[in-house]
Amino acid sequence: MKELFDVVSEKCSKKVTKSYSTSFSMATKMLASSIQQDIYNIYGFVRLSDEIVDSLHDYDKELLFNRFEEDLKNSIKEKISLNPILNSFQHTFHKYSFDIELVNSFMKSMRWDLHKKKYSNKTDYNEYIYGSADVVGLMCLNVFVDGDTKKYNELKQYAMSLGSAFQKVNFLRDVKNDFENLNRTYFPKVNFFDFSENDKNNIITEIEKDFKNGLKGIFLLPNNSRFGVYTAYKYYFSLLKKLKKTPSKFILSTRIRIPNYAKMGLLAESYFNYHFNTYK
Repeated sequence: MKELFDVVSEKCSKKVTKSYSTSFSMATKMLASSIQQDIYNIYGFVRLSDEIVDSLHDYDKELLFNRFEEDLKNSIKEKISLNPILNSFQHTFHKYSFDIELVNSFMKSMRWDLHKKKYSNKTDYNEYIYGSADVVGLMCLNVFVDGDTKKYNELKQYAMSLGSAFQKVNFLRDVKNDFENLNRTYFPKVNFFDFSENDKNNIITEIEKDFKNGLKGIFLLPNNSRFGVYTAYKYYFSLLKKLKKTPSKFILSTRIRIPNYAKMGLLAESYFNYHFNTYK
């Protein structure tokens, strides 16, 4: 009964989303029910890939990643996988006819995380962000526009800007863990042994530009996804505001977060802004 296995697979992807990210899960619940599962399927795939390169330190991560990548290729080719996360992802991949280049770019960036520790120039930095974040936004955009190529192309640049903004906020928030535990630095020409207010402000200015462009695209999304994406935007923009107020020396010593009670407040604020057209 393949149908039952598919249902179980989708439940696994939803469980992964809810377990790993309360904020993303909350935003996904604000999407139309008809597309929620496909977003869970995308997130499950992304999260599993990320966990291999970021968390499984006691294992041969490259071996695990190679196996995962081979399983991914087979799942897309054969339209089934015994890995339930990949089984649900391949379903969404084929349902919306994703460009395989999006998946390949994502896997390339994840593979870089196995060995590449420093991004010393803008070219590598931008390529990594495109593969690790922008393409995820583009996969989600495919779902939001139900495979409409014309609408997809109209909104593509905005989805990429929003993906970049989210990823750069994650980079800045996770500087302590990336620098101290993973020995990684993503921002080019920033010395984290002497991280200054000027360094921090330059990064924040760059992220604010991405957010400004990404917000324009949110207004143009179909009704099925506009509120959910706006909710995610509000969460990440609130993180950015907290990071902006935090002295650079403290960014290197703690992880800035939004408490769960504050997330509920953001949800209420998002609802008000959305329904009364007071976007900000």
